Amino acid sequence: MNSPIYLDYAASTPTDPAVAELMHQHLCMGGTFANPASRGHVYGWQADEAVEAARVDLAQTLNADPREIVWTSGATESDNLALKGLMARGQRLGRKHIITSAIEHKAVLDTCAWMQAQGFEVTYLQPNPEGIITLDQVAATLRGDTLLVSLMQVNNELGSINDLTGIAALCRQHEVLSHTDAAQSFGKMAVDVQAMGVDMLSLSGHKIYGPKGIGALYVRRQEGLALEAQIHGGGHEMGMRSGTLPTHQIVGLAAAAKLMQAELDSESERIAALRDRFVSHLQQMPDVIINTPTANSIPHIVNAAFAGVDGETLLLALSDLAISTGSACNSASVEPSHVLSGIGLARELAHASLRFSFGRFTQTADIDRAATHIGAVFGRLRQ
Repeated sequence: MNSPIYLDYAASTPTDPAVAELMHQHLCMGGTFANPASRGHVYGWQADEAVEAARVDLAQTLNADPREIVWTSGATESDNLALKGLMARGQRLGRKHIITSAIEHKAVLDTCAWMQAQGFEVTYLQPNPEGIITLDQVAATLRGDTLLVSLMQVNNELGSINDLTGIAALCRQHEVLSHTDAAQSFGKMAVDVQAMGVDMLSLSGHKIYGPKGIGALYVRRQEGLALEAQIHGGGHEMGMRSGTLPTHQIVGLAAAAKLMQAELDSESERIAALRDRFVSHLQQMPDVIINTPTANSIPHIVNAAFAGVDGETLLLALSDLAISTGSACNSASVEPSHVLSGIGLARELAHASLRFSFGRFTQTADIDRAATHIGAVFGRLRQ
C-alpha cells in the first residue's frame, strides 16, 4: 500500500534530516545533553553555549538582538505569553482594550476570550472577502485605552497576507503595542522584525522543518516591555519564561531557521510553480471555487470549496491524500471553519472546503497525482 501524498504542511512539517541529525548530538551521553542552567561543570557550560549560539542564529534570521528572543514550547505559548504577559501593564496604564481579528488562530482568539473574562475589552475586526484586515480598519478602531493590536501575518487556512509593516507603524504613532503570530509566515517569506517594526512576534519550530514542542517569542527591547511571566519556577529567559531549556529542540529550531533562510528564494519560486499547477488542475473541475486570494497570499496554501459535497465526506474519500479541512487545532470540530465563515463564505461552501498545503518535499508528480485523485473522487461523489 502506497503512503498518501502529504499535502498538509501548514499543519506540520517533517523535521529535516540534517536538523534531526544535529539534534541527536544534544541528547545522549557523549553529546551536549546537560541542563543549560547547570553552572558548576563543563557539561552545563557546553549546553548553555549551544543554547546561546542558537539564540544568536535565530536572532540573525529575524534581524533581531539575541536578547530579544524568548524560548517557548511553540507559537501557542508564545501567543499566550505575548497577550497575557501585558495584562499588568494594561491595568497599570488604564489600557484594557485589545484589537484582533475574527479569523485569528485559536491560540489568540481563546486567549483574548480569557482576557475578556478578566475585564479586558476586545474588538474583533472582520476581514474582507480575501481574509485581509486593512490599515483603515485598524485606524478606525484604535482608542486612547488601546493596549495592543494582535494580527497574524499570514492566515493559516487561506494563506492571505496582512500588511503588518503598515499596521505596526500605525500602532507606534498611537503608542500602541503590536504583536503578530508569524507561525505561517516565518519560513515561507522574509520576516525582518526591524523592517516590520512589530513589538512582538510568535513563531514555531515544527512549521519550518524543525522539531515539535519548541518555539520562540520575539520581544522588542524597549523600556517597560518586559512581559509578566506565565510560567514560574526559576526565572529563566530573562524572567519571562521559567523551565529547563530543551537544548536539542532549541538547536533544532535554530538550524531549521538557518536552512530555511538559505533556501527561501529558490524554494518560494518552486512552491509557487507547484501552486499554479495545482490551481490550474482545480479550475478545470466544475463547481470548484478557490477561496485563497490570487494576490496578497503565500503560494504554500490553497483553500478550495467543492460545491455540492460535504467537506468531511470528501476528505475521508480522498484516501490517497493527507490533507485537512482547515486548522489542525480545529480538526475535531463539525462546525464550519471560523475563518471561512469570517470572510463571508456561505455555510454550505464553508462545509465543502479543504485546505491543501505544499512544502519542501512536494514534487510535481505529487501535484498531478493529487489532482487526478481529487477529480475522480469529487466527480463520483457529485453523482
